[in-house]
Amino acid sequence: MILYHASKQIVEFPEVRKTRYTKDFSWGFYCTKDLQQAVRWANRGVGNPIINYYSYEPAGELSILKFDKISDEWLDFIAKCRNGETHSYDIVEGPMANDTVWNYVNDFLTGRISRKQFWVLAEFKYPTHQISFHTLSALNCLNFDRSEIIYDGKRKK
Repeated sequence: MILYHASKQIVEFPEVRKTRYTKDFSWGFYCTKDLQQAVRWANRGVGNPIINYYSYEPAGELSILKFDKISDEWLDFIAKCRNGETHSYDIVEGPMANDTVWNYVNDFLTGRISRKQFWVLAEFKYPTHQISFHTLSALNCLNFDRSEIIYDGKRKK
């Protein structure tokens, strides 16, 4: 499987970095199988929008958590991770809350809306895909293939 990582730099050797803010699935190296999503993310902010391409071959002995769709379990997991809790999974895969869904998740986390209200608001929103790598063993499943600059879906010549 080919995965994409949006960046402002070539990332030949992915790393798990602890940052100020946690993400949906905690600290990790995030990729997607959706090229258009990666292009949108790479084109945010200042700098060249670089898409890094990786071949992904999961190893059988890794602890992998996969969410096929948004669910109560997905929402609870994101809530814990966004609040700074860590987990023991090597890889986590599932929907990524787009900006609209993320606003609903944030409203749920801060108590502005209930779980029931979250599901009413999120019902017709379609989150995108993310896969996060949380350990060195997980990162070893990725092989850097190449990178390229893509502006607004157009490859730079």
